[in-house]
Amino acid sequence: MKNLVILGGGYGGMRMLQRLLPNQLPENVRITLIDRNPYHCIKTEYYALAAGTISDHHIRVAFPEHPRLQNVYGEVLSIDMDKKQVILENQEPVDYDDLVIGLGCEDKYHGIPGANQHTFSIQTIDKSRQTYQALNNLGSGATVSIIGGGLSGVELASELIESRPDLKIRLFDRGPHILSAFPERLSVFVESWFAKNNIEIVHHSNITKVEPNTLYNGEEAVHSDVIVWTAGIQPSKIIRDMDIEKDAQGRAVLTPQHFLPNNDSVFVVGDCASLPFAPSAQLAEAQAEQIVQVLVKKWANEPLPESFPPMKLKGTLGSLGKKQGFGLVGNRAITGRFARLIKSGILWAYKYHNN
Repeated sequence: MKNLVILGGGYGGMRMLQRLLPNQLPENVRITLIDRNPYHCIKTEYYALAAGTISDHHIRVAFPEHPRLQNVYGEVLSIDMDKKQVILENQEPVDYDDLVIGLGCEDKYHGIPGANQHTFSIQTIDKSRQTYQALNNLGSGATVSIIGGGLSGVELASELIESRPDLKIRLFDRGPHILSAFPERLSVFVESWFAKNNIEIVHHSNITKVEPNTLYNGEEAVHSDVIVWTAGIQPSKIIRDMDIEKDAQGRAVLTPQHFLPNNDSVFVVGDCASLPFAPSAQLAEAQAEQIVQVLVKKWANEPLPESFPPMKLKGTLGSLGKKQGFGLVGNRAITGRFARLIKSGILWAYKYHNN
């Protein structure tokens, strides 16, 4: 029996399981899902977990159950493509016939001394829990510095000021406006919301070093009771360590069918894949849909699709606490309560569908 191994139960891995189970998985194929957690995590809500406005329970979804689905919980150390094995920490290697790597991303510290050691993170559920403990154990009047004015940093800052209005929150960003990936109109709207809610934005910042409870903006030392890093991502170390072709961001270069150019048994989905879009949950899901089509054709010994229609993403939404939001739906910018309601509805539908 052939073994399809999926590394990572994130958005891409979950979408593949949904499409293959129960009816598209051939009788001679089984699936092994390898993840460090015994449940799917809704990563887009880690900022709220760290801020203390939701609990673990709200962002956990059970993996599907099926007689030919085996779950292995552990830490992936490496991939031996010659032996077609996944090497795990303190466990036996797992053999594969086809492999899908969906291990997501990690924080990127850009070589800044001390950033890895002295900042908190919201990249994994474990790190988000640690950040929650640090933030919510602070006394009144404590200072929180968030490094990085992208979507994650903005959502964390806005959620935290609602959860802990007694804290002093600073957001450090390199550019003239936060949310550089969004239209300037949305950046200005969010900056105005921050000003009304007493969140300080430090524009044109240049973080040069981080020490315990201190960050350096250029030469200026800034005391902070907690420092949270949201200033960049990079592919999983597993991908970074593999001897494969990568793009400038270190992501795996793939064929139109989403497998490695010289290895049609190894697929890459999500944040580790070189695609013409910024990494996102909906991008991973769209790519997973196409990988399933390729696998089903491959297992049936049918010609593989030569290409796919361009992926069409619906947009990006962000939260400003529980009542306000912002984002792009198609090419249309939306702000305020309407944007927040749409995001809440999408989250509810995702949890409902997956449960």
